[in-house]
Amino acid sequence: MHGTLVEGYKAITVTRCSPTIGAEIGSIDLTRPLTDIELSELKRAFTENMVIFFRDQKISFEDHVRLAEYFGSTGTHAGKKTHSSVSHDPRVRKFHFDEKSDGISGNAFHTDQSCAPIPPLGSILYMHTIPPNGGGDTVFASMYAAYDALSDRMKAYLEGLTALHDGVLIFGDGTPRTAHPLVVRHPESGRKGLYFNAGACRWINGVPKAEGIALARWLGEHCRTPEFQFRFRWEPHSIAFWDNRCCHHYATNDYWPHTRSGYRVQIEGTAPPMAA
Repeated sequence: MHGTLVEGYKAITVTRCSPTIGAEIGSIDLTRPLTDIELSELKRAFTENMVIFFRDQKISFEDHVRLAEYFGSTGTHAGKKTHSSVSHDPRVRKFHFDEKSDGISGNAFHTDQSCAPIPPLGSILYMHTIPPNGGGDTVFASMYAAYDALSDRMKAYLEGLTALHDGVLIFGDGTPRTAHPLVVRHPESGRKGLYFNAGACRWINGVPKAEGIALARWLGEHCRTPEFQFRFRWEPHSIAFWDNRCCHHYATNDYWPHTRSGYRVQIEGTAPPMAA
């Protein structure tokens, strides 16, 4: 791929995809256990780039779960309704869409299951089958960049405010509703970012309701700014591993009636998920 090779890595290669977010990892085989130095460098690349990509990795369920468990426990879906389905391994969810599908998962900028009291740390999506001639790309957006682009006055205004992440709006009755701070600090990188989900947050708490509704709408538009984004083009047996705490993603629905199929493993978050 085209990009900038990052210096300072010895066991793996890290090629930055854009100035803002994303890196492709090379010289690594995910079908076998990682060495200590490979894992140390992989964790560094994950923290520094928010989402990391791998090519030509024909992984099994066990390989998939092993990669996730280097970073934490595998998790469960918080929603009562979902477009994905459980595979024969309860740790792994199947993501399959074809001409019979009435919709796809993630076709809006979002962070996964932000309605949970402790949202997921991250997700690892492996796609073995992709549409012919492209289609089905995933777009990632940096919430560090979204925060950094705010004026100092807006940063001060948002500090201490929360938003109610209403999972019922997305996943149906019985799904959690949780208030999270808008401005958070990543526990590993120490960087500040926005924690927001336009599909789940109808208003901002702590201000008059009309003001809170308008602010939520504006934040949704701001977080979708193209300069914060990188668009990943899938190939068969590619993997995207994103940090759910500091980036948004969007699954492009442009491939009907073709098939896009793969599997996803979710990594449990930790308490507290972020420092406000």
